[in-house]
Parts: sequence; structure tokens; C-alpha cells
Amino acid sequence: MEKTKPPKHIVILFIDGVGFGRKDPEVNPFFCARLPQIQKLCGGRIFHQRHRRFSSKEAMLIPVDATLGMPGLPQSGTGQTAIFTGTNGAKIFGRHFGPYPPSVLRPVIQSGNIFKRVRDLGGSAVYANAFPKEFLQYASTGTRRLTVSTLSCILSGIPLLTARDLMDNNGISADFIRTQWPELGHPDVRSITAFEAGLHFYRISMCHTLTVFEYWLTDHAGHSRNMKFAVEVLEQLDEFLAGYFEQFDESQSLFLMISDHGNIEDLSLKSHTRNKVPCILAGREKGTVASQIRNLTDITPALIQLLS
Repeated sequence: MEKTKPPKHIVILFIDGVGFGRKDPEVNPFFCARLPQIQKLCGGRIFHQRHRRFSSKEAMLIPVDATLGMPGLPQSGTGQTAIFTGTNGAKIFGRHFGPYPPSVLRPVIQSGNIFKRVRDLGGSAVYANAFPKEFLQYASTGTRRLTVSTLSCILSGIPLLTARDLMDNNGISADFIRTQWPELGHPDVRSITAFEAGLHFYRISMCHTLTVFEYWLTDHAGHSRNMKFAVEVLEQLDEFLAGYFEQFDESQSLFLMISDHGNIEDLSLKSHTRNKVPCILAGREKGTVASQIRNLTDITPALIQLLS
């Protein structure tokens, strides 16, 4: 049987700190926010602990185990290592660790990260987050306090995007709407809507084999335990997704949204949760990839196998 052609473009939208929560608007901002695009991707309903699977021609929703077979609460450093390398960093380190990966995992991140592996296959890869000059100066010092995605790019020789990239609409702001950039030393950066940022994200993805964007405000909102702020963060995410899917071509692209641990889905807690996390897939070969994913370590191997 002839092998099915892989998608030309793979897009990973990493959302930090989102799990399957209760259908309870008192603690779960997903049930206080207006989220039409997420509902559309999940069969007309918001995902929760009793709605963890959905499949249609357009999209799929599956639950993913973020505990990595280890006790304690999942953390970003080891969880993101699992997502972006396929390696169980928590098991290697002996426990969950975060928010940044421990130094013992740096060789794993350098040799096995998905950006490098896509480039080794002859593809192109971009980390779509744009960074202000102060952060770029900080990152250039060799500090170890970097997220797995950022560290993966630095160790793989993939340049981080700048304010110039952002102004040219070739990068995405961490908050989508660019409101903080003048305060960060970039007075020429003007705000846009999250929908416009989604349109830009789609156009960026059409230029690369792999495009990754990291949205960390979901985890920040979870830790804040502020319902109003959490709702705002989720509605911005939904608007961004609406912009991305405005021109989405399922025949050419595979979209995958994944988180590293639960948090924002239960504002009654001060900490992360051990809840399974949602993985939403859309586009070419979504079913093939979904069938291979059970926990966070399965994502990179499934995507690389698809491209190989």
C-alpha cells in the first residue's frame, strides 16, 4: 500500500497549564468565557472531565496523560521536555520539575528536540513567539532559566524572533495583541486584535514545515486565581484560534494544540493539577497522529514518524 503523503505544514499551539476540569463555572473559567472556536473544534461543547473525546471530519479531541508515571504534580520543565523531545524528563530527573528544565535534561533537549529533528529531515522550523530586546539580551548570556521551547531553538541554532519580525507580522506576541511592547522598549509596535494575530500565525505556518507557538498566559492566569483575568486570557486564545482557522487548509496542514499540565481549569486550587490535558487536532492525518498519543512523550515521535 502506498504511504499517505504527510502534511506540508505541522503547527503546534502549546498552551501552558490547561487540563480537563469540572463543568463548574464557579471554578472553571472555560464555562464563564465565550469560546465559539474551541466549541466548534470540540463538537459544539467545551471540553471537560466528562467530554474528553470527540471526532468529526474537521477536528478531534483526545485526553493525554501529563503525569508521566510519576507521583506529585506535573511541572512545566519536565512536561515540556516530554512534549518537545518525546523523552520522559521527569523519570530521568526522578521527579517533576519546573518551570524550567533541570540542567541534566539539557543534552536530551539539545539532541532530541522536535525543531532539530524536523530540520534533520530537511524541513524548516520556526518558533513563532517574538521577543523584546531585553529578553534576547538575557537569553544570549547562556542563562539556564529558559523554557524548553526557547532552549531548543537556541541549542539548535534556530534564531529567536525579534520586534522587527513582529512589526513585519512574521512573529506573534506572547499576549497576541502586543499591548506591552511600548513599555518593553519598542514604541513603534502597535497593538492588533487576537484575530489578526491568528491570521498572521496561519501565514507564518505556510512558510515552514513546523511552526510552534507558546501561550503561557493560561498558566499565569491559573496561578492568579482571578476569574476575570482567566476569562480574558481564554477569550483571547479563542479569538486567535478563530483567526488561524479562518483560512485553514486541512489538505496541507496538521494542527495540534496541547498542554503540559492542568491548572487554569480549577481556580479553587493554588497549584497545578494531575488532570489529563486536552489535545485538539485538525487537518491532514489527524487521526493517524491521534491514534499514537497516550501521554506527553508520544507527541514528538508521532509527528516525526509522520514526516519520515
